[in-house]
Amino acid sequence: MEESPETTEGVVKESQDAWEQIDQIVAAGDPEAAHDFLKELPPGEDARVMAQLSDSEQQEFITLISDENAARLMESLPELQAGQLLSALPPEQAAPIFDEMHSDEQVDLLDQLPKSQSAAILEEMDPTAAENVRFLAQYDQLSAGGLMITELLAFEESESVDDVVSNLRQNAEKYGAYNVQYIYVINSELQLTGVLRLRDLLLAPPQRQISKMMITNPTSVLDSTGLQDLQHFFDAHPLFGLPVVDKNNKLVGVIRREDVEQAGEEQAGRTFLRFAGIMGGEELRSLPLKTRSARRLSWLSINIVLNVVAASVIAMYEDILASVIALAVFLPIVSDMSGCSGNQSIAVSTRELVLGVIRPRDWFYIFRKEFVLGMVNGIALGVLLGTVAYLWKGIPALGLVVGGALALNTLMAVCLGAVIPLILKGFKLDPALASGPILTTLTDMCGFFLVLSFAQALLPWLT
Repeated sequence: MEESPETTEGVVKESQDAWEQIDQIVAAGDPEAAHDFLKELPPGEDARVMAQLSDSEQQEFITLISDENAARLMESLPELQAGQLLSALPPEQAAPIFDEMHSDEQVDLLDQLPKSQSAAILEEMDPTAAENVRFLAQYDQLSAGGLMITELLAFEESESVDDVVSNLRQNAEKYGAYNVQYIYVINSELQLTGVLRLRDLLLAPPQRQISKMMITNPTSVLDSTGLQDLQHFFDAHPLFGLPVVDKNNKLVGVIRREDVEQAGEEQAGRTFLRFAGIMGGEELRSLPLKTRSARRLSWLSINIVLNVVAASVIAMYEDILASVIALAVFLPIVSDMSGCSGNQSIAVSTRELVLGVIRPRDWFYIFRKEFVLGMVNGIALGVLLGTVAYLWKGIPALGLVVGGALALNTLMAVCLGAVIPLILKGFKLDPALASGPILTTLTDMCGFFLVLSFAQALLPWLT
């Protein structure tokens, strides 16, 4: 549904007012006004408003708000944008903000900063928090260990209900920031032995031992579990979170459904950017011009070389092209339509690889499935384009040339598009990064070759 002009105008005006308001707050240096501004800012507007400020204005605004508010602001912004903001702050000013963040956010944002600056911030942070960050940093970012949080409630099985409740009351302020669903029960060696629902805890006799009322043998995941397996688990189980253990069954953290979903969305976003030719990770227009230009040129320069290779085929058949100038109209159509068909196969194969439905060793099965589809689609598209060529010029041979070339090139593109991602995955290369340019070059070369070689064979009937 389209927004009415009045609605659109209202949103624009509201944003403009927000930028003017934040400019006034920064100019006045008013911490209370800065706090109220953040509190009243509509959800989702913080990233857009902050992006409109200059680097100096962003730093000044951060200094006006409390470390806790600054931490919440950083956690609500895209990681790249938050990393840019924090990288401009001196370590002694950034460290207290990191201390207020959740453990998983600390690791992710420190990873956005230069190593020297990350090390300096860790030196300024609370020693316990800094040690926890170093512990989490050892994990792969897309594993259970890399996605988990360490803010959890764990008590030894020998403790009583009264011991646990007293601890909760004494540390109410600290635990208030925790997303508590369960209390985890561990033994003297910190191994997970059970979980305890808060409701059961509050309704139990004070002197009862928690080991007598816990849920034994709770479901857990290893810290090395990958993102795909975590997605499959949460798709099949309606749980908000899951304890994470190491190979010795020692409780090390909690993985939340929302973090797994967010990681999946971010991975999909990075894959989309690589498909679009944005190298080096996420890009925002607030990044330095040099960085943005380099990320795009690294892809475009490679494509120049590949396009020159494809165009060299045309140079081999200059005489044919000069004799039948109408072929120049159909060359890009044949290569483009075949490329579209091949990219559909790439998308399906890449998606199935991500979901774990197929493996590189399944390439022959995939090839057979796509061969039939490629033949059907190739014939259908070839007949359609051949008919258009015939009706346009009234030359049956022209329709046969372009229609036959498109049919064969589509069959080739669909089959190659299906197996190229599997082959690249087998060589531990990124299918999303390399499949597109490889297929484009091959479909262009083969498409040009098929059209021009068919034309050469049927030249007497084309002129």
